[in-house]
Amino acid sequence: MMPGFFSALVAALITVPMIGYLAVFIISKQITGNHRRSVNLAIDFSTFLLVLSVHFLIITIWEKSLLWLILIILFGLAAIFVWIHWKFKEEIMLPKVFKGFWRFNFLLFFSAYIVLVLYGLVKRLTFLFA
Repeated sequence: MMPGFFSALVAALITVPMIGYLAVFIISKQITGNHRRSVNLAIDFSTFLLVLSVHFLIITIWEKSLLWLILIILFGLAAIFVWIHWKFKEEIMLPKVFKGFWRFNFLLFFSAYIVLVLYGLVKRLTFLFA
């Protein structure tokens, strides 16, 4: 019973990562009472869900895994963020670099998620009505 519930919860969070965002936001808002901190915690948590969602959407749409490409993009972006931070600050503050990198990934993977969901819907609808 419990493993089935847990796997259903994880599947729902990966399929619709905004559920995870809302859950973390609501819970942290209740605990901290701080709106801005709650938004940041929700973004940080849902970034991980968005990366997984994009991976599984790619598998669903094209029936192959491009996890290697996602990892290359993540590591490449991390290197770029470290280099840019070093260029402007002349020292590397890893917590600050990671925070910027992680927030940028939220924007990137949220955009990719929206594009892939829309593409998948259009592809499925054209397949059904063709």
